[in-house]
Amino acid sequence: MNNEEIAAILKKELNLQEVHVTGDGNHFNVIAVGEIFNEITSRVKQQQYLYQPLLPFIADNTVHAVNFKIYTPELWQRERKLMGM
Repeated sequence: MNNEEIAAILKKELNLQEVHVTGDGNHFNVIAVGEIFNEITSRVKQQQYLYQPLLPFIADNTVHAVNFKIYTPELWQRERKLMGM
């Protein structure tokens, strides 16, 4: 599975404004940006929300590990400025 496939699954299945994925084929780092995270404030619930569409790929070991960084659009704009983007 590649970065674009992970991003496409998350964008298709979830209400996200932006998804950025990096990884090496079975370990992935995901930046997820969405208004939904204004409503889902628990970090655990946010991660569960993001893991849900990936569970079949985790179960069959296509995806071994996923690390999420989760932002509301407002927080993401601030983070991008701090990163000089």
